[in-house]
Amino acid sequence: MIANLIFDRETQQALDAVETDRSIWRSRLEDWCSINTGSRNLEGLQTFLFKLEAAFKVLPGTCSRRALQPEAIVNAQGQEAEQALSDSLHVVVRPEAPIKLVLTGHYDTVFPAQSSFQTVREIEPGVVNGPGVADMKGGLWVMLEALKAFEKLPCASQIGYEVLLSPDEEIGSPGSAALLHEIGARSDVGLTYEPALADGSMSGARKGSGNFSLTIHGKAAHVGRAHHEGRSAIAAAARFVAGLEALNGKASGVTFNTGRVDGGGPNNVVPDLAVVRFNVRVPDAAAATWAQSEVEALIGQYLSGGGIHAHLHGGFSRPPKPRTPAQELVFAQVAAAGKAVGLEIVYKDTGGVCEGNNLAASGCANVDTLGPRGGLIHSDQEFAILDSFPERVRLSLAILVGYATGQLDAKAPRRLLAQELGTNPCS
Repeated sequence: MIANLIFDRETQQALDAVETDRSIWRSRLEDWCSINTGSRNLEGLQTFLFKLEAAFKVLPGTCSRRALQPEAIVNAQGQEAEQALSDSLHVVVRPEAPIKLVLTGHYDTVFPAQSSFQTVREIEPGVVNGPGVADMKGGLWVMLEALKAFEKLPCASQIGYEVLLSPDEEIGSPGSAALLHEIGARSDVGLTYEPALADGSMSGARKGSGNFSLTIHGKAAHVGRAHHEGRSAIAAAARFVAGLEALNGKASGVTFNTGRVDGGGPNNVVPDLAVVRFNVRVPDAAAATWAQSEVEALIGQYLSGGGIHAHLHGGFSRPPKPRTPAQELVFAQVAAAGKAVGLEIVYKDTGGVCEGNNLAASGCANVDTLGPRGGLIHSDQEFAILDSFPERVRLSLAILVGYATGQLDAKAPRRLLAQELGTNPCS
């Protein structure tokens, strides 16, 4: 049982001083969300990074760019290639402090440079619509304002923290995953700023996610003169996709989704190439093993022999984030901080994935929906509720103060994890 948090006069003043003017929050969102930062829009990402860098440099410590390794992809021609990524922004404050936290977020969105969804507008009083207002430029504003308020308090000296802001979360963090693991492994607790649901509820357990590309090779032939000599990669891909989609419902909580099929050519040629891209969501490691074996079985059934062969690329880049004892403790700590600022925190399990999955895989228990209340993300109906911004800043500030003053034990989640694994948390 976690005791009620008690704030001193300085902390209460900081909580009371959080900006509540809707017009200011809207102006901040208009400033940041007007710059397109689709994950593949390197020019837009770099332009926005200058703005992000200037904003976070107000914090003490160091602020630097971390270059990411290029993403390994399979192109439409079935060839392995590399795709450049923008830089991550890395802030390090008081690394020598006894308590170590990691705060993460991403500045990319799902909306490409050519998207027609480029502006912020108020769709009803206090509700704004725009690319990234909730997911998650709005969340980055919540993070920054909470940290700025926290730095004015004497107890801030007890916490060292690292901030990692990534450009590739919406495509599975192919470049930043290693950094997330590195920083998470040396941190006591993680805080991530994906949006909360519109009713204020937050993410509990998260499924794991795997992204795959299957390159299928057949044999080209003239459809009039020698159709029988050809081996259609497109037909083979269709059989595979039908088999893949039929796996849905076979195992609890596991879903398979075909996102795209590339390949083919002129109508008078039997197509000798197809690339099938698909995603798999799983609730736990056992389900991931089962899903992988089922995919391999389908490849063996439909795509081997008879002039057809295939190569599978990809894997589970985001492991599941189950409700472990360490996770449940962090959830309870955040709920206690919420109660102290008048919020009742409810957690709901979700099939979505985020950087919280990566942090959990590194051994860092975390809460990953500390951003504003909003919804309909990944669509042009995305919205954020302006009054939730000061609400969520106060929640993050209460969490930080709770850990800094020892009212919330930041070391306890690691101890629980060590007990579960039978290891020494100090080793």
